[in-house]
Amino acid sequence: MRAGVRVWLAVGRTDMRRGMKGLALQVQEGLGRDPDAGDLYVFRRARGDLVKIIWHDGLGMSLYAKRRESGRLTWPGPADGVVAISAAQLAYLLDGIDWRNPRQTFRPARAGWHRAAFFSVDTFDFCAAWRAVCGFYRGP
Repeated sequence: MRAGVRVWLAVGRTDMRRGMKGLALQVQEGLGRDPDAGDLYVFRRARGDLVKIIWHDGLGMSLYAKRRESGRLTWPGPADGVVAISAAQLAYLLDGIDWRNPRQTFRPARAGWHRAAFFSVDTFDFCAAWRAVCGFYRGP
């Protein structure tokens, strides 16, 4: 997805039997927008466990679908219309996080990492690992 893409939530009920053409028609007639403009249009099933996204990238239309195994997607009120959100808020929405007020739910006990948790310093050759990562390893 390119920078600056707008994301629109289609508020209200959506028939999830619709495919790409049916959802594009709903964008055009129901929302009054151009489905070929390059924006993302997000639709949700009434139960809140399925979301479909259509997007035209300039070459063709794409349809993405995501079904939640548990929980529901946070969605605006039941009024008809469209709500604009950012790409970061869409990522929160798809992860099941309340995109209207995201909060960090996990905080690590310590910052950083501890080398002993991954390997023993005595048995690990740092120079050989660095050469392998950088492409300097010539082999035997």
